Amino acid sequence: MTPPRIVGLTVACILCICNVQAKRGVGDNTQDWGYAEVRPGAHMFWWLYYANVTTDFAEKPLVIWLQGGPGASSTGYGNFMELGPLDVNLNPRNHTWVRDYNVLFIDNPVGSGFSYVTSSAAFARTNAQIADDLVECMRAFYKQVPQFKNVPVYITSESYGGKMAAEFAFNWYKAEKAGSIKSNLKGVGLGDAWISPEDSVMTYAPYLLQTGMIDTRGYFDIQRAANRTRDAVKTNQWSLATNLWAYTENVIMRVTRNIDFYNILTKVRTSQAMRVFQDNKESTKSLVRETVLRDDEGLNMLMNTKVKDTLKLPSIWGAQSDKVFNSLYADFMKPVTQVVQRVLDETNLKVFVYSGQLDLIVDTPGTLLWVEKMRWARYLEWKTAQRVPVVVDGVIEGYQKSSSNFAFYWINRAGHMVPADNPAGMSALLADLTQN
Repeated sequence: MTPPRIVGLTVACILCICNVQAKRGVGDNTQDWGYAEVRPGAHMFWWLYYANVTTDFAEKPLVIWLQGGPGASSTGYGNFMELGPLDVNLNPRNHTWVRDYNVLFIDNPVGSGFSYVTSSAAFARTNAQIADDLVECMRAFYKQVPQFKNVPVYITSESYGGKMAAEFAFNWYKAEKAGSIKSNLKGVGLGDAWISPEDSVMTYAPYLLQTGMIDTRGYFDIQRAANRTRDAVKTNQWSLATNLWAYTENVIMRVTRNIDFYNILTKVRTSQAMRVFQDNKESTKSLVRETVLRDDEGLNMLMNTKVKDTLKLPSIWGAQSDKVFNSLYADFMKPVTQVVQRVLDETNLKVFVYSGQLDLIVDTPGTLLWVEKMRWARYLEWKTAQRVPVVVDGVIEGYQKSSSNFAFYWINRAGHMVPADNPAGMSALLADLTQN
């Protein structure tokens, strides 16, 4: 039964009526947060923003955001740099998901952001373990905020977060069907997702050549490095493949004079120092710090002062991020395309894949490649569907092709961080995914 609409009340009042204990965190939005011990010594932090509505918040979907890395922070980067109500300077963001959705940021895997482990043995080593941890986190979330158990929920993600989201969605769906968790999971959005690393790496050189970022000589330099990476993947030498992926990115930086991997049109100063990475694990750490974890001094200061103090959190934000990546070093280059296919074939969840046209690190050609190589049951229906423009206020913000429970979105004028680069296009996609 739909609760009656109540006009003229504040969000806090509505939450009181719904028997929710309202909290005031950072900013004016009503929030909640907590830790879930997903395994002994493994503590996962979540931070919820209630939708900015003057009616029942439960009438709006719950959208989960998973950041990439692995080791980057959803509560930090996703929240303050992309889609939360405030930016890193604590100014209101013009485009925030909290205006239309309840948004749950999760620092995942354990050790990311404010999440932490008390023993190095507690770091996740595989994507499957990450997925299990996330399901356990949701059990704890629903225990603390049971009012959300019947609210439609959608997982959204970015980069390595997409790799985690695919298996998370599949495991969560199975848990729902088994009756071990009461919830209402409806779909998953895989944004610029690290689903098939080989396909991403093997399209770097063609993409850069076709966008005019390199010449033919540069193409062959990058392609040679990419071929070495592919060969390591083909022979299941996973740690070596991660080394060679980093080496390939180093070749790209040298050939392009430090192109921005997250948006190829970002202006880069010629005075920016060139760094040379060898194909070994130690030197890979520096590249990961620069191109994967996206450290930002202003964000780090905000999270470890204002946020940490206001929320009264016990851990230092970002202190274990490097160790998160290192623990997944041998898992980093493994594909999860088979997991995505199982979600499509064995569940009724909606699956949306979206890609920013200016992203290099998970470029659109590579993303389209792995999607078109999958052979799920209704593949031909999607393959032959018509691609249509995504129009917002008379402007084409991208294109989409959909059939049944699957959709692929090409987002214009956006790099890796689609919500920040093209909020209008992202809003249209979210509305389609959630039917909100």
